[in-house]
Amino acid sequence: MPEDERPALIVVPARFASQRLPGKPLIPIAGRTLLERVVAVAREGARRVGNADVVVATDDARILDHARSLGCDAIVTDAAISSGSGRAWAVARDREIAPSVVLNLQGDAPFVQPATIAALIAALRGSTLSVATPIVRLSWEALDTLRRHKHTSPFSGTTCVRRADHRALWFSKAVIPAIRGEAQLRQEGPLSPVFRHLGLYAYRLEALGRFEAMAPTPYEILEGLEQLRFLESGEDILTVEVAALPHAMSGIDTPADVAMAERLIADHGEPHLSWI
Repeated sequence: MPEDERPALIVVPARFASQRLPGKPLIPIAGRTLLERVVAVAREGARRVGNADVVVATDDARILDHARSLGCDAIVTDAAISSGSGRAWAVARDREIAPSVVLNLQGDAPFVQPATIAALIAALRGSTLSVATPIVRLSWEALDTLRRHKHTSPFSGTTCVRRADHRALWFSKAVIPAIRGEAQLRQEGPLSPVFRHLGLYAYRLEALGRFEAMAPTPYEILEGLEQLRFLESGEDILTVEVAALPHAMSGIDTPADVAMAERLIADHGEPHLSWI
C-alpha cells in the first residue's frame, strides 16, 4: 500500500509503574481518569487529521481493561521497555498495515490539544523530513515565568532554536537563545524570540526504528533530551509552531501535578468534555 494511503498511528504509552505516582493513568483528575482524558485527546486528534488509529500501550492488565472499557484499542507491551518511544515502536512494528506516521502521545499529558496532534501528522505527511515536534513562542510574561521556574527546577522546561525553514538547530534545558538588547525588543512587541518545546513527537515508521536502534548520544545524556539523538546523528527535526493555551503544564508526575491540573481546569474550564 502506498505510504500516503497508509493510516497514521497514535500510540498512548501508559505505564502503571511510576515511582512518584504509581498507577497514574487510573488516577482521577476532576472526575475523569488521566487515561480517559488522554485517549479523548488522541481520538479527537485522529478525527481531525483523518486516516489515523489510536492504541494504548501498557504494561498492566488494569490499564488494559480500563482502556478497553473506554472503547479504545489497547495492547500489553514488554514491561522491560523503559521509554514511551520504545513502547510506540513495539506497537507500530507489529501492525498488520505498517503505519505511515507514528505519533507518541505520552499517557501523562492530558492537556495536549487535538489540533496539535493533527498539525504534527499533517506537517509530516506534507514534508520530506522524518520527525516532527511542536513548539510554542513565548510571550515576555511567559518567558519571565519560565526563568523564575528555572531557579528552583533547572531541568523542567525545554527551549528550542530553529532555522528559517523550521528545522531545529538545538533543544536545551537552558533558556536559549541568550538575548542581547532585550529591553528594546520588549518595547517592539508582546512575543519574545524564545520557543518552548512541547514533548510530543511524530515519526515516520523507519525513523522511529532508527531511533530505537541507536545508542544514546553524549548531549542527549547531558541534557536529558532524547530528541538530541536525532540531531547528533545528523537527522533533521521539523518544528511545528502551535498556539499557546491556558491549560499549559508538563506531564502529571506527582500528587502536586494532579492538584495543579485540577486548578487549571477550575480556572480555565474543562477542555475535554466535547471530545469524550
